[in-house]
Amino acid sequence: MGTEHATELTVLAPEDFDRWWDGVVRAFGGGPASAEERELDRSLTEFDRTLAVRDGDEFVGTAGAFSFRMTVPGGAAVPTAGVTMVSVAATHRRRGVLTSMMRRLLDDAHAKGEPLAALHASEPAIYGRFGYGAATFQINAEIDTARVALALPEGTDAVRVRYAPPADALKECEAVYAALVPGRPGMLARQPGWERAGLLDPEDRREGASVLQCVVAERDGEVTGYARFRTKTGWGPSGHDGTVTLEDLAALDPASEGALWRFLFGIDLMTTLALHGRPVDEAWQHLVSDIRRCRPRLRDAGYVRLVDVGTALAARAYPVPVDVVFEVADAFCPWNEGRWRLTGDAKGASCERTRDPADVALSVRELGATYLGGTALLSLAAAGRARELRPGALTEASVAFGSPAAPWLSHGF
Repeated sequence: MGTEHATELTVLAPEDFDRWWDGVVRAFGGGPASAEERELDRSLTEFDRTLAVRDGDEFVGTAGAFSFRMTVPGGAAVPTAGVTMVSVAATHRRRGVLTSMMRRLLDDAHAKGEPLAALHASEPAIYGRFGYGAATFQINAEIDTARVALALPEGTDAVRVRYAPPADALKECEAVYAALVPGRPGMLARQPGWERAGLLDPEDRREGASVLQCVVAERDGEVTGYARFRTKTGWGPSGHDGTVTLEDLAALDPASEGALWRFLFGIDLMTTLALHGRPVDEAWQHLVSDIRRCRPRLRDAGYVRLVDVGTALAARAYPVPVDVVFEVADAFCPWNEGRWRLTGDAKGASCERTRDPADVALSVRELGATYLGGTALLSLAAAGRARELRPGALTEASVAFGSPAAPWLSHGF
C-alpha cells in the first residue's frame, strides 16, 4: 500500500518562485510561458500574500492575493484582496488543499481590514462554496465589419486618431484608464507596476497575429482615448478575410469612443473585429447597424466575496433610500453570520448588527453577486437563493442595490 504524505501550507519564499510558478503554469494547461511574463509576475507578486502547499519538495498547491482598491457603486474605492494563481496538482485532489488556501487567504484579508475579495474563476463551479458570487459579466463578439455599419456620435469627426507605439503612449493611456475607474463599479485602481501587464506581447501568445499595436484618440491636443489591438491577415475564395482582435479600449467621451470604433471597423484587409471581455453596456452595441451580425455572447467574469459584511455594505452608496435587515448565512467566515441592518441612500450608508426581525434571508454568496449592482436580488430570489421575510422588502432592496453603470472587472490579475 502507498504511504499518504502530509502536506504543509507555507508562505512562498522569493527563492522558490520559479518552481512555484512552474506549478501554476502546469496546472493551467502547461502551455509555453515567456520569460517576459515570468519576470512581470515575479515583480508583481506580494510574497507575504502568496501561498504554497508542499508535499515534501513538491509544490502541489498555489494561491495568492494582490492588494487592490475596487470601485463600488457611489464611486468609493474599497480595499480588495485580488485572489489569483489558485491551483491544485492533479495528484492531490480532494485532500483539503484548496480549502486550506481559501481559508488562509480570507483570514488574512479579514485581518488586513479588506472588506472585499475578488477573483476571475477559471472554473465557475469551484468558488461558490467559499462565498464568491458572480458579480460582473462581459460581452464577447465577432463583428462582421464588412457588412455592419456604424452610426457615430456627434463630434466624432473632430477627433483625431493616430498610431502610437504602445510603450510610448503608456502614460497617456493610463491617465485615461485612471479617469474612468471611479465611474464604473468593479474597476480596479492600477497599482504601480500593473501598467506593464497591458504591454505584454510574447510571440507564442499571438497565434499568428501581429505584434501589439496602439492608436490614441485626441481632441484639442489631449489624449482622450486609446485602443490596443492585433491584426491577422487571411485570404479566402473571395479575397481578404483578416481579423482584428481588440485587446483594450477606453475613452473619455462618446465622440472619442466613436472615433476609435470607426478606426477598428475600417482597417484595410480586415473583415472581422473580435472583442473579448467587454462591458455588457458598452456603446458599440447601440452604434452598429445589425447586432445579430456581431454575434454577441454573454459570459460570467468577476466573482466577489464580502469578507466583512458590515463594512462592505456601508462602503457603497444606494441610488434610492434603503432600510432592510438581512439574515446572512456564512459558514466559511462565521464572523459574518447573523442579522445586519442596512440603511442608506445616494449619499452614503451604515450597516450594523441588529436583533430586529429579518426582512430578507440569503447567504454571503448572494450578497457578493448583487453587491456591485450587476445581478438583481429579485432574480436570485426567483432562483430560490434569497427569501423575502417582509412583504416588499426584496423589491426595495433589489432596486437599491442597482447601479447606473454595469459593473466590469476589466483588470486582469
